[in-house]
Amino acid sequence: MEKSKVYFTSEISSESLIKIYDKLSTELKGKVAVKISTGEPGGHNFLNPNLISGLVNKLNGTIIECCTAYGGKRQDPKEHWKTIDEHGFKKIASCDIMDEFGEIEIPVINGLRLDKDIVGKNIDLYDSILCLSHFKGHAMGGFGGALKNMSIGIASTHGKAYIHSAGKLTDPLKIWSNLPEQDYFLESMADAAKAVIDYKKKENIVYINVANNLSIDCDCDSNPHKPEMADIGIFASLDPVAIDKACYDAVINSKDPGKKALIERMNSRHGIHTIDSAFKLGLGNTEYEIINIDN
Repeated sequence: MEKSKVYFTSEISSESLIKIYDKLSTELKGKVAVKISTGEPGGHNFLNPNLISGLVNKLNGTIIECCTAYGGKRQDPKEHWKTIDEHGFKKIASCDIMDEFGEIEIPVINGLRLDKDIVGKNIDLYDSILCLSHFKGHAMGGFGGALKNMSIGIASTHGKAYIHSAGKLTDPLKIWSNLPEQDYFLESMADAAKAVIDYKKKENIVYINVANNLSIDCDCDSNPHKPEMADIGIFASLDPVAIDKACYDAVINSKDPGKKALIERMNSRHGIHTIDSAFKLGLGNTEYEIINIDN
């Protein structure tokens, strides 16, 4: 298999975000959804609206989200809308909580653990997706990047419960005392990402990961651990497997001594298994070529 191209810039700015998107030479057509995490109240590491506004507006994009499966502020759409507003996203673009008024089931074809994914019904309003992810650690998945954003990020509350329970439960109140083996959860994330990619077609999706504010904790954490390593940069690709592997490798190979905590978080949760599972499902390639656009 030919190596996938992953573009990289060490400059984290609104201008470089547009520049690296343009390097992909792919037009997102029709109505464009921009999938981000709007961040749990109290947290502060989510992607800054000022950083992403230029690219979102260039695409005339709508910021999309779905409600959470844990008992935070963003499980209730009304509180979720307050968070989106308070974090500054409504000021830069139209926003859509896709499961606010319902959800749909989409198939997982030849999945490892799941037979279906449950997503916000408004996914049908969009022709293409910019998966704009903050790469960082995660308490359960080890790390969060493109694959997590496409799976848990686009799943409805019931869908998130279904992924976390590896296809056993849809009730968010019951999953936390009935969690499956760790690898089953990670394989379920890969399955759910496959469902969305198959449903919207891979040619209609591009991926950008911003590796900054590299906490061991996710943006879903209301009190995230302070980052211990410096920002790395921005990655972009048409391949969700390659881009997450490139970010994972960039942390592992960093010369920053502060990387130890994030590596421990990623590896203690066996986070690489999500990437390997997505590769097994045919979502992309673990072999990649880094193209540094700073040169």
